[in-house]
Amino acid sequence: MVRSSNNVDFNALIPEMKNWNDGKGIDIDSWIQCMANHKVLVGCSRILWPSFVEHDGCILLGDSVDEARYQGFLKSARGDRTVAEATMNHQHVLHLFATELPTRALVLYVGRLMKEIWEVKLRHDFPNKKIKVVFPDGDDLELIDYELTFFQER
Repeated sequence: MVRSSNNVDFNALIPEMKNWNDGKGIDIDSWIQCMANHKVLVGCSRILWPSFVEHDGCILLGDSVDEARYQGFLKSARGDRTVAEATMNHQHVLHLFATELPTRALVLYVGRLMKEIWEVKLRHDFPNKKIKVVFPDGDDLELIDYELTFFQER
């Protein structure tokens, strides 16, 4: 579980913050004000507060469902909707970092944060469904293997 921001070493996650102000550094809130822009904020909102859709008894990530894709996953899962959901909803955290290879600590931080946010969002959108969000918490995986997914517990 991600702890409050007070327990996160943002300087370790964003090392260049220490170089600001002639080496005196900058705090995370000031860094955000200097670096963020509306385009990045809007883009990140889709990752951190995603849309979900209910389709054929499944909860799926996104605004809509490609029926042929869904049927392909359902067929591969031999009709098991839980397996189809988990497969269709999986996200590799590493794929969120297009410009540079992240550290393991950064992948774990983002994955844990997304897991908590998705749990809240899914409970909000589907209060009567029992949905499990999964993210591996160990530090022994290859970076590509840190996947976030969710599925209904049936």
